Amino acid sequence: MDLRQLEIIRAIAETGSFTAAGEKLHVSQSAISRQILILEDELGEPVFHRIGRRIRITPAGESLLQLSHRVFRDLQETVSAISDTREALGGSIGLVGGMTVCLYVFPALLAEVRRIHPNLDMRVTVGSTLRSVEMLRAGAGDLGLLTLPIEASDLVSVPLLTEELLLATYPSHPLASQKRIVPADLEGQPFVLFETGSITRQIVEEFFARERISPPIIMETENVEIIKAMVRSGLGISIIPWQAAAADVTTRQLFCSRITGASLVRQTGWLYPKMGRLPRAVTEVIRVFETMRPQLEAAVRPSKM
Repeated sequence: MDLRQLEIIRAIAETGSFTAAGEKLHVSQSAISRQILILEDELGEPVFHRIGRRIRITPAGESLLQLSHRVFRDLQETVSAISDTREALGGSIGLVGGMTVCLYVFPALLAEVRRIHPNLDMRVTVGSTLRSVEMLRAGAGDLGLLTLPIEASDLVSVPLLTEELLLATYPSHPLASQKRIVPADLEGQPFVLFETGSITRQIVEEFFARERISPPIIMETENVEIIKAMVRSGLGISIIPWQAAAADVTTRQLFCSRITGASLVRQTGWLYPKMGRLPRAVTEVIRVFETMRPQLEAAVRPSKM
């Protein structure tokens, strides 16, 4: 059995006759018939039943037809992959992510991608998890960097970064003077939090429930910069990722602390549609991320407190 015979089987199945298959492949009908006879002799059973002028594929023929689809698909993907490595990466890629990712991860990552692939057009959309998932499903986005877990059987999720969530207050807040902060200290404190429905908000609410505290929520938003501005202004305190607070802590605009006895972490990872072969632009962004992983992981780890 060879590729030509698999190609003939596919052509017969698609056209419905030996004659039409010959025309499709630019060979004679007799050459088509001869190859099928050779194959049937090799297998010891028929590949097609001839019923008058009609052709009906047999179970053996159906198995070979499915094999031909797999073989030619793999062949095309291999040829495309080889061609990709020789050609400069162009085209476009649509990236989606939450506010924190777009502020603190994408800038460095995409600057490096742009340095390596200056002809790649990158479009970034900031949105909620729900909107990002909808964009990936609709084809409006190719690759997402989102807070996990996300339950979506039609999408692939790949965990990447584990971020610690810390209590954030303004530097002169009474809690900032304490050597240790325990969950009970948060009771009655006004909070500015991420929006209801976000995975980060769920993590915080589960923490409140475990500790049996119910502090007042005076404001919620998906924008971490707004949260920090409200905290700096003394309107409330918050629980935010370290990478969002690091610069403000360095300049003494915010105070951050772990909450004793509480493990508050969230995971960020890739999300993309399931497919046989990822577009080269997607694999390149993922590859560049891996080269930068130590730098990006360091950014989400708080220094000693």
